[in-house]
Amino acid sequence: MNKGVQLHRLGDVCEFEKTQGIYQNLPYVGLEDIESNTAQYLGSTAPKSVKSSTFHFSTEHVLYGRLRPYLNKAFAPKFEGHCSTEIFPLKPSPRLTREYLLYWLLSGETVGRINATCTGARMPRANMNEVLDFELPVPTIAQQKRIVAILDEAFDGIATAKANAEKNLQNARALFESHLQAVFTQRRTGWIEQTLESLGTITSSKRIFKNEYVKEGVPFYRTKEIKELANGREITTELFISIDRYEEIETSFGAPKRGDILLTAIGMIGEIYVVEGENRFYFKDGNVLWLKDFSRINPYFLKYALKSFVESLNKMAHGAAYSALPIQRLNTHKIFVPTTEEQSAIVSVLDSLHEETQRLESIYQRKLAAIDELKQSLLHQAFSGAL
Repeated sequence: MNKGVQLHRLGDVCEFEKTQGIYQNLPYVGLEDIESNTAQYLGSTAPKSVKSSTFHFSTEHVLYGRLRPYLNKAFAPKFEGHCSTEIFPLKPSPRLTREYLLYWLLSGETVGRINATCTGARMPRANMNEVLDFELPVPTIAQQKRIVAILDEAFDGIATAKANAEKNLQNARALFESHLQAVFTQRRTGWIEQTLESLGTITSSKRIFKNEYVKEGVPFYRTKEIKELANGREITTELFISIDRYEEIETSFGAPKRGDILLTAIGMIGEIYVVEGENRFYFKDGNVLWLKDFSRINPYFLKYALKSFVESLNKMAHGAAYSALPIQRLNTHKIFVPTTEEQSAIVSVLDSLHEETQRLESIYQRKLAAIDELKQSLLHQAFSGAL
């Protein structure tokens, strides 16, 4: 801490102004209107009324979202309005600039401390009375403005770097998707168009009830485990069914084997796992579809064909995740089927492109993580007296 900079209790240099009422002709700010970690406003400045009571705020306030404080939602408005009661308007005293207060709220140390005051597991809310007792360094107004100017300039550059990294990440993904669509939407000589129903069987699993779970036995996978498998990540099995129950199902109904495909089909559909090896497992019915007996199709060719189909569905849903993929819709979907040799060649090309796409994604994800670390490092320096 720089010499001369004093620590002050937040409640001594800032107050919560909770002027509650029903406001008709002012912009409304909800938690969804504030972007996490950036203090950016995502909402509208058009007047909006809501049925419930709200808090009034002005351009003198910093708005702080106390619900799920780990989301780090704070905002310094440039307009008068009203906000959700899950957002507290904080009014700094003349000893504190609101820009300096905003950056202090955004710092990782502050977020962690506030999060530790939370009560309620499902809807954690910060205990703002405890937060008022937090101490923060309060230099002179001139020093605060100097620190804010440094952070503003640095964060503008960081925002540009982050936007470029995110754009490059999108471009890498778009390149693979473009090639994928080109392969599966263009009919080539000798390719035969067929429905998936005519090529194999699409079903789900036999229902397993909660009282059938055991402590040890055959692993039982839900949607989240299938997603992990689809993305090549290791999983920790949490649920099991008995070996006897598994063998009963395997005999009467069948069980996934090498080359079968499991496809998540509710919510964020399109996580696709090609079963490998001979390990025994079973999976939850309904949320995951099971494609089996596709003997004339290379399973990895089918996986890519399904990826292409799912991407098309998501685009038809205007960019949102397609909510459900029923078996009948999948059964009637048509794909162009080349020779076995061509299938293998296509898989080889797509595997290589996918691997390169993942490599690029990893690079850009690391860059984004480094950018976030840089932001927090600068904030730490700002409030520890190093700037």
